[in-house]
Parts: sequence; C-alpha cells; structure tokens
Amino acid sequence: MNNNNQLPLTGVRVVDFGQQIAGPAAAMTLADLGATVIHIDPPQGPQWNHPANAILNRNKSCLSLDLKTRSGLEQALSLIEQADIVIESFRPGVMQRLGIDFEQLRAERPELITLSVPGFASNDELRREWKATEAVVAATSGAFTDMGFNRVLMGIEPSFSPLPLGSSYATTLAAGSVVLALLEREKTGRGDSIEVPVSAALMEGLSYNSYVVDGLPDRYKTMREHEIEYRKANNIKMDLTYEDLQEYLDPFYRTYECADGRKFYCVCPSHRNHAKRALQVLGIYDELVAEGLPDVKDLHQPIAEWEGETSIGVYPLPKKWADIISAKMKKAFLTKTSEEWGVAFGEGQIPGAPHRTTQEWVNDEHTNAAGLIVEVDDPEYGLMKQPGPFTWFEHNAGQMLTPRPRKKVSFDEALAELKSVAQADTVTRPVGNAIQPASGKGWLDGLRVLDLTNVIAGPHSGAFLSRFGAEVIKLDPVTPLYDPLIGTLFSFQTDMGKKKALVDITTTEGREAFNRLVRSVDLVLINAPSRQMIPLGLDHDSLQAINPGVLFCRLDCLGGPRPGPKTNYIGYDDIIQANSGIMSRFGGPDTPEEHAHLGTLDVNCGFAAGLGMAVAIYHKLKTGIASRVRTSLSAATNLAQIPFAFDYEGRAPFDEPSGRNVQGNHELSHFYETSDGWIFLDSDISELNRLSAVEGLEQITQAECISDYLTTAFKQAATAYWIDVLHSADIAAAEPNSIETLRDQYSRVADGCVGIDRGSYAFSIHPDHPSGHCLTQIDHYAIRPVEARIKAVSPAESFGHSTREVLSSVGYSEIEIESMIERKIAGLAWGKEFLPS
Repeated sequence: MNNNNQLPLTGVRVVDFGQQIAGPAAAMTLADLGATVIHIDPPQGPQWNHPANAILNRNKSCLSLDLKTRSGLEQALSLIEQADIVIESFRPGVMQRLGIDFEQLRAERPELITLSVPGFASNDELRREWKATEAVVAATSGAFTDMGFNRVLMGIEPSFSPLPLGSSYATTLAAGSVVLALLEREKTGRGDSIEVPVSAALMEGLSYNSYVVDGLPDRYKTMREHEIEYRKANNIKMDLTYEDLQEYLDPFYRTYECADGRKFYCVCPSHRNHAKRALQVLGIYDELVAEGLPDVKDLHQPIAEWEGETSIGVYPLPKKWADIISAKMKKAFLTKTSEEWGVAFGEGQIPGAPHRTTQEWVNDEHTNAAGLIVEVDDPEYGLMKQPGPFTWFEHNAGQMLTPRPRKKVSFDEALAELKSVAQADTVTRPVGNAIQPASGKGWLDGLRVLDLTNVIAGPHSGAFLSRFGAEVIKLDPVTPLYDPLIGTLFSFQTDMGKKKALVDITTTEGREAFNRLVRSVDLVLINAPSRQMIPLGLDHDSLQAINPGVLFCRLDCLGGPRPGPKTNYIGYDDIIQANSGIMSRFGGPDTPEEHAHLGTLDVNCGFAAGLGMAVAIYHKLKTGIASRVRTSLSAATNLAQIPFAFDYEGRAPFDEPSGRNVQGNHELSHFYETSDGWIFLDSDISELNRLSAVEGLEQITQAECISDYLTTAFKQAATAYWIDVLHSADIAAAEPNSIETLRDQYSRVADGCVGIDRGSYAFSIHPDHPSGHCLTQIDHYAIRPVEARIKAVSPAESFGHSTREVLSSVGYSEIEIESMIERKIAGLAWGKEFLPS
C-alpha cells in the first residue's frame, strides 16, 4: 500500500563518511527527505569542529570508527553491506587506501550507489592531492578574485568571503545526482559510482561570472564597466570609496538610506512594470514623466531604431537619467523606515527588501512562520534554530519541519537500525540476476518538461535537467517583460539544450496550446509566488484535470514549506542577499554590498529545484503518486550560510569575518602578499609546529604576532615557492586564480563532449553561437557518474526558434500555426536580432 504521507526517501539507507560541509550536507539533505543515515566520524571527532555540525548531522545516527584498525574497518564494511548509498568527501584514493574500495564494492553489489565529493577532481593530476579546504578551492577557482565591478573600482583584489559557496553548490548537485541514480536503479536494478568535485560544482555555480560574449554591444555595459575601461585606458588608479561607488550604480539596483538610519536594497531593473511601480510607490513617477522621462516601447530592437534615448525597464540606464532618478529616489526613501518600505514594496509586488543581518534573518517572523527556519532540540546546544529543508513536497512538507536531533549510537545500534529499515522496505526494483547491465543512457532520457520560468533560478533548473537527457520545452510570452540584458543575455546560460517557443497563453487559443503542451509532458516548471497559481491554472486540481499524473515544480523568492507574512512577496537573488545578511557580511554592516557573484543564490536555487524534481520523479515511479515540489531563494541562502544560519541560547556572537577589508578567517587562514603576488594560507593553530618546519617559516612558533610574522615572511619569496613547500608539508594553501586565467588554460572549441575527463576545469568555445557572437562558457561537468551518460547540451537557441516545431508536436497544422503567428498568438522572435545591438 502506498503511503502518500511518507517522506519520499523513506526506506533508503545511507552510510555517510563525509567531513567538512559538502559530504555531510548532501547526506543531511537525503535524511531531511526521509532517508535513514548513519554518519561515521574518525575517533578524534569531526575534522570541522563547529556548531553547524548539529545541522549537518540532524536526522542522523552518529558513531565513531577507526578505519585504520581491523575491527573498525570490518564494522564499516558491515554497515556498508546494509546500505543503498555510501558517501565520502576525502581526497581521491583515501577511502581505497583505508580499505573501502568503491569499485570492488560495486562489483560485488551492483545495486550500490557510491558518491565521492572531493575538493578537486580525481583526474586532476595537478591538484588531486592538495589539501582542498573550502577557501583553497575558492581561491583556486577564481571565487576570491572575480568579485565584481565594485571591488575592481575600489582597488580591492583579492577579496575574501566566508560563504562556503563551493560546498553549497556541491551539496545540491551531489544530492540530486544520488536521487537520479536511485531513479535509474529503480528501473534497472543497477546503482552507479558518482563523483562531484567541489571545484567543478563551484565553477558551475559561477557560470554567470565566467561566460564571455565576444563583441558584446556597449548597451549591456554598466556605468561601472565604462569607468573601469576609462581608468585602465588612462592609467588612473582604482580607488573609489564606497560612497563614491554608489553614484556609479543604477538607481533601480542599489542601496538607499531610510528614515530609521537603516538601509534598503532596491532591485527592479530590466522590468518595465516593476520599475514603474517602484517610482509610483515612492511618489516620484509623475514628476519624472513631467520632466521628460522617455518611454521606448520595444526594448528588443537595436538601439539605433529606438524612438527615445532610454526608458525605465532598461538596464543599465544612461548616466544622465540614472543621476536624475537616483537623486529623487534618495529623497523619497528618507521619508519612511526600512521596514515600512519593505512592506510597501512587498505588498506592491516590487522587488526590494531591507538590509538585515543573518541573526535577524534566523529570528525573523517570516522565516520562522514559513518553516525556512526550524527548531531542533540538539543534545549539545539545546533548542536550536536551524535552516529548514532546501526542497520539499507541498502535500507533506510539515513532516520535514521537525527534524530529529543528531544522536550518538553504538555500532550494534547503527547496524540494527539499517537492518530494520531494510526489513520494512518493499523492494520494487530488479534484484539478483534480474539486475540489468549498464545502459550508458541518461538518467532522464525520455522525460519531457514544460519550462515556464524566467530570469535565472527557474530556467537554470530546467537547463540542469537537459544534461541527463530530458527534453525541455521553454515557453515564453510573445511580448517580453524583461529587457534584453536579463531576458536575453542571461538566457545564453539558462536556456541551453531547450526548444524555445513563444505563445500568448492569456488568449483563448494560446491557452489551448498551453493545455496541449501540458498534456504532452511529464513535468511543469515555473517560478512564481503562490498567489499566481490559481489565476494561471497551475494549481494542483487544474493541472491534474488537464494531465492526470503530471508533476509540478515551483520556485519563488521568500516561500517556505508553510505560508508566512512574506510568502507572496516577489524578488530576486539580491533581495534575499540583502534580507538574509549576506550583503551586510560581505560589505560590512554599515556599508552593505552585494555578493558580487552573479546568481550567488539563483544558481543553487536552480540546482535545489533540480534535486526536488528528481525526488518527485523517483517518488512517482515508486508510488504512482504525482507530487508538487518546491524550493526558494530563501531556502538556498540558508544552505549558503550553513556556518552562520543558526541560533541558540548562549551562542557565540555573530562575528564571522565581514567587510571588504577582511582578508581571511583569522591570521592562519588569510591572504598574504608574496614577492610577486598573493597566497592564501588556510591553516590553524594545531599546525604551528608543521608550519615551523617549512623553510622560511622556522620562527613562527616564537612570533609575538603571527600575522606580522607571516606578512614579513611571505614577502621574502615568490608565490610558486610557497605553494610548493606548503603543499609538500601537507598544509592547505593556494594562489588566487582569476576565472579569466582558468578560461585561458582550460578552454577548447566545443566538441560535443562534456569536459568530465578534463580534470577540475573545462570550458567550451562556441564560435558559431546562435547569437552571432563567439561564446565561451563552463561545461556542465560537475556530476560525473561512471555508468550513466551526461549529455553535452546544445547552445541556447533564440526565442521562438522552435515555435513551429513545438506547436506541430501537439497537433497544430502548418496553416493553424501560420495563422497564430500572424495574429500574434504565437511568435518567432522577440526582435530582429537574438541579442539586440
């Protein structure tokens, strides 16, 4: 009997050897979804001794085993023998040397799924043996160098951020890949062996920072970019202050001071309706119109054909109008408190939010009411506020809001727990001789998806499915709502591998086309607040009436498992960065600044949706039940802030490194200048004796001030020397790379393959991109199964390119399609050019 109230991974058994963040967090995500997880630490305890382990190990039974002893190894193998999934996150080869050989285990039990989450790829001959801490991976991958135009203009490079972005992306990718392997196993009986390097996951997370469009038209360059080009051309120092920098920001994309002295982040560029609503609620729209604010009707035409010089809804605005509008907005924001503006923007359906700290976010009325923050009675810290689930089903999300605290168990108790679950589970997959050989197919071959999303997070989740073989149909309106920067330029990444059609579903005929498409697919995907579901006909009953059994996934901004005061507020990545404390940490509490990686939260929200869709597909295959899966940008920020997003009585102060001048976590985890560049040392006090054995650092144990000592010592030799001697001593260190350097070293002309075989970094060059420009972008290469196929998806096609094909596939004749196009019920393009000039 199928129990629709059970969590979807109930019955799945996991043995988790993960350490640090990514491995344990992937296992925690599975546990949140109902899996039974046994977590194993070494005898000395977790490598990372941090309160966040209470989050990472919730819903788990925990024990310590010494794999270097015969008895410890035998006990570990006994637990693995009862498992469906085994997870580890050590350097490549470590588990095998300890006696746990994944290849051998799968030869004996082909149904086993193994997951490795190393810092660098196992086929990265240069870096695989490095001590790959979070900061070392970030520095090596350009995450501390490519921190945006603000930092360039302020002359701050490299920059440091304590956000564990690499691990947060690796968590969702790893958990998603495991669920997809479970899906395949349900069909064939075979498991798989998967690797998800944190470095590759980070590069996919930074995909919007790393792609390059040759000959990008000037209309897409911001005032900051023009200033950078001017200063470089004239050899002018990059030395803008934070205050000076504000005047180079678009008025619809910046921070404003409010009546209470606190700050508010307005983010509504590129959308005509949002920008107009913002000016109206601020009370300055009419006076701007009276002063001659232009209004270009079709922003997707070449600028040479515009009937005016600019328009609201254009990003970036030219300096003349940016200055006029921002001056009026600054005065208007001073008339109300930041909280009052938060309500006015939220209820007015305008993207914007007050800047707040992470402590305020964790204790906020909305986050707690919505289940974005939950309470766990941890055995060490007592009643503890923790992040809620990162993805959930609408029909039984409540079950995920009361996580079981971590508990210590003995080996016998752990083994008994796994055996008990195995006995209770009804096995529906092929077993024994019925297990099929590896097919070499994609995990989602044959799946059809209707993608109704826009901007980054939603469409990124649809593109994520394409690599596994899903056929994704992207349906957009005939008349675009966003300007070409967000609407088109971002689509080069978000719409890879999709067939793209334009249909006006607000018309009767367009709605019929939509209904036909819904009947033709397995899953419908959208990003929108819940209030829009019934008007759009996307509520459960309406969708099931059109196509019984169709799955549904929804992403939004502030949504959680339960309704909260801000559930229906709209917004973008930046809104949650501001509201959740990321910007206050990155720039400093008095001078908040956006975490400059484009899509910092968007991309992982997309990956979390991909995980959720995989769970929904698996759950339907197991039970026959169609579900609606959810995630949000707010859930994604909790994952990105796992080291900080918690609170409990007696908690140490929220004093993690913050501000643009912070160069590390502490004096032994810090950037230092060398004789020819920079190095990031990522050590701690326990390694002082080992550091003193390094030539050039012999006196560190006698130093009165370690920071001063290292500042002087590192300047005595080149970066390459320090990297060599520190790595030889097995001390974590890295040279801060730029993404541009990595792109130069690891790019190749697109060859129809995914760069999984190319180590930790792989870019593809598309000389004949449909945009008419040469485009270089990161490969979809972070998820690396041994048996399943990962597809090199096609470049993003232009909007409307496949309208005829898509409509034909659901029964429309050529005559009907031409009539729909002629009457603008369907469309073939948003303008004369894919990327308007």
